[in-house]
Amino acid sequence: MQKRLLIIGFVWPEPKSSAAGSRMMQLIALFLSQHYKITFVTATSKTDNAYDLKSLGINEVTIQLNSSSFDDFISELQPDIVLFDRFLAEEQFGWRVSEICPKALRILDTEDLHGLRKGRAQALKAQDTFDKTYLFNDTSKREIASIYRCDISLIISEAEMQILKKDFKVDESLLHYLPFMLNEVTLTAAKKLPLFEKRQHFITIGNFLHEPNYKAVLYLKQTVWPLIKKQLPKAQLHIYGAYASQKVNQLHNENEGFLIQGFADDVNQVMQMSKICLAPLQFGAGLKGKLVDAMQNGTPCMMSTIAAEGMFGELKPNGFIADDPQEFASKSVQLYQDETLWVEKQQQGFKIINKRFNKELHEKAFVEVVEKLIQTLDTHRMNNFTGQMLQHQTMQSTKYMSKWIEAKNK
Repeated sequence: MQKRLLIIGFVWPEPKSSAAGSRMMQLIALFLSQHYKITFVTATSKTDNAYDLKSLGINEVTIQLNSSSFDDFISELQPDIVLFDRFLAEEQFGWRVSEICPKALRILDTEDLHGLRKGRAQALKAQDTFDKTYLFNDTSKREIASIYRCDISLIISEAEMQILKKDFKVDESLLHYLPFMLNEVTLTAAKKLPLFEKRQHFITIGNFLHEPNYKAVLYLKQTVWPLIKKQLPKAQLHIYGAYASQKVNQLHNENEGFLIQGFADDVNQVMQMSKICLAPLQFGAGLKGKLVDAMQNGTPCMMSTIAAEGMFGELKPNGFIADDPQEFASKSVQLYQDETLWVEKQQQGFKIINKRFNKELHEKAFVEVVEKLIQTLDTHRMNNFTGQMLQHQTMQSTKYMSKWIEAKNK
């Protein structure tokens, strides 16, 4: 009998708009390759950028929050695995899943650690050093509780694996490192990419609904770009991203060469036209999709420590890492002008994609973990008393809150 996977989405996947969307599509491709019958559900409405999952043979269903109609739906579906897209989906529906389908394997895809991102944002706002005071925030408490309630959580970055084990003392048996799963950049593909002299200008890209991206563009506008422009008067910075609001669009300035271009229908095309990708993120978490897009298209990067986190491991970066604005600007200019250095960094990018994000390697390891967990689920859960305890507490609180909201709405 065909195995059934239910994905409870935080939103409909938009691979052209965000790294989170690309990540979800990679997970879907993996489960399809293992011949799972997939149903994707979410309580959010669809946008024009949403991927047509039906074209992959996936059943799409819109569900309601705080409604027992979900209980009837899942009772009929009886999935073997339930994948929660971010902890917020698990908070809403996890207790229903464990009550109605107790034997289903519960997987949480964290995307990135939301509590880590929030803590860093708070420290930055307070102009303070980020430490445990900021890390142990309310979002982290909710997120870690969600990790314990699930059988396994997918962690996208090694840096976050360390934080979970070291700072939050989460047992390794509940975590699985699963970064982006990418196809190899072959020698043939690399040779087809535009050469140094065929490219011009700088690029940055990112979904504007994501606060770190907006703040990075603001930082470029106010601090970094004027320093680069002073040394390269003819250079332009092309800024792409979905959901640019008025506050983003008003940053556009032709005279300064600071150009808000809006949504990029083909990220590969705009990346290949550009010489350097700028990513001076001031806060955030997870792995940065913009760096992956840049490396796949042979575009070296200039980035902050936050942007580079978890990306390179022991390997050298595909560009330079700097947090001081003067250094960031001068290294950007150097990379823009020095062809030998540029080619060296480009090659490094291909190496990183092929060694660190090797699709086959990561898929194989994950499939093995899933199969082992399905076979040893009872023992695995017995070893996670904290998870049982939190599940019990959630059942008491969230369950009755949800039932109260449902009754009130009738």
